[in-house]
Amino acid sequence: MPKIRLHKLAAIAVLVATTAWIATGEFSSVGSASEEAQTVAQRPENKQAEAQTVTVATPPRIDHSRTIHVSGKTAADKRSALALRAGGVVAELPVSKGDRVEAGDLVLRLETEGKEAAVETARQVLAQRQAESEAADRLAKSGNLARLQLDSARSALATARSQLEAAEADLARVTVRAPFKGIIDKVDVELGSSAMQAQEVATLIKLDPVVAVGEVSEHDLGAVDTGDEAEVRLVNGSTVKGKVRFVSREASEQTRTFRVEVAIPNPEGNIPAGMTAEISIHAEPVEAVALPRSVVTLNEDGELGVRAVNGDSEVVFFPIDLVDDTPRALFLAGIPADARVIVSGQDLVTEGDAVKAEMADQKLIQELAGVLASEMTSR
Repeated sequence: MPKIRLHKLAAIAVLVATTAWIATGEFSSVGSASEEAQTVAQRPENKQAEAQTVTVATPPRIDHSRTIHVSGKTAADKRSALALRAGGVVAELPVSKGDRVEAGDLVLRLETEGKEAAVETARQVLAQRQAESEAADRLAKSGNLARLQLDSARSALATARSQLEAAEADLARVTVRAPFKGIIDKVDVELGSSAMQAQEVATLIKLDPVVAVGEVSEHDLGAVDTGDEAEVRLVNGSTVKGKVRFVSREASEQTRTFRVEVAIPNPEGNIPAGMTAEISIHAEPVEAVALPRSVVTLNEDGELGVRAVNGDSEVVFFPIDLVDDTPRALFLAGIPADARVIVSGQDLVTEGDAVKAEMADQKLIQELAGVLASEMTSR
C-alpha cells in the first residue's frame, strides 16, 4: 500500500514539472534556436554583396568616314552609235577601229550624187534674188515701183534663201562627224559599200573619264551622295580614285538596289570599259569611337551596345550606331564623350549593378588607339 502511494506521488511530481516547463514556452530543441539564428545571419542576402571588378577605358574619338563596298564594273562615259541620215555609197572612211577622234572630225562621207551642184545652183539663185530685191527697194522708195511688185521681189528672195538651206542640209546628210572626243570602238561599213538611211556605221565611246558603275542597297543609300570620294580596285590589281557623280533615286525592280556612278580620270584611256571593279565609297565623316568587337554586347531587350560605368559606379548601357565594320575594329557612334566603357568583364554584369571600376592600363588604351590609327593609316 505505501509503495503504491509513493509511485503515484512521483508521477504527479513529474507531470507538474513538465507542465510548468511547457508553460514557459522554452520547448524548442536544445541549441536549435541559436543555430537557426546563426544560419539566418549567415545567409547571402543578409550580407552586402561584394562588387564585381571590371576594367574600363575611355576610347579615342575621331571623325571617321564609313566605307561602303560595292561590286561593279567600268563603263564608258559616253557611247554613241553613229548612223547615216541618208542612203548612198561610202566614198570616204578616214577612221579605223581604235582611232582617236576630236569632236567634229569626219568619220564617213557618202558620194554626193549632184548634191554639191544643187547647193551651188541655189546659191546663185539667192544672189540673183538678192540683187532683184535691192533694186525693187530702190525703185519703191523713188515711187517708180508698185508696192505689190516690191512684196513679190522680197518673197522671191525668201524662197531662194529657203532653197539654199534645203540644198545645204541635203548635202550635209552625206557626212557623219564625231559628236564628241573619243575612240572609234567599232566600224560597221567598208569603203565603197552601199549603206541605207539610218544604218549604223560606227560606234564612238568616251573613256575620259571612265565610269565605275555599281548598285548600293536600300540600307546604304542614305550614306552615299554625289561628290563623295571613292576608291576603285580593278580586277588587274590596280587601284584608282574618283568621285561619285550620280546616285539613282529609283530602285531596280529586280534587286531593290540603286545605281551609283563613280567618275575616274582616264586621260590616257588605259582603263577599258567592261572591267570588273570593287568600289569603296567613303561617306561623309561622323564622330565615332574605335572599339574591338569583344566590347559590343546585347542588353535584355536584344539591343546592340556597350556597357559602361557611370559616376555612381553603376553599370549603364549605351545603344550604338554602327558607323563602319572593318577587319580590325568597329567604329561606333552614340557613345558619350566621357563614357567609361567596360572593356573587360562586361558580360559578367548587367545594368544597375554596382561595380568596382579599374581603369585600363596605358598599354590597353594605346592598343585601342593603335587599332584606330592602323585603320586610318590603311585607308
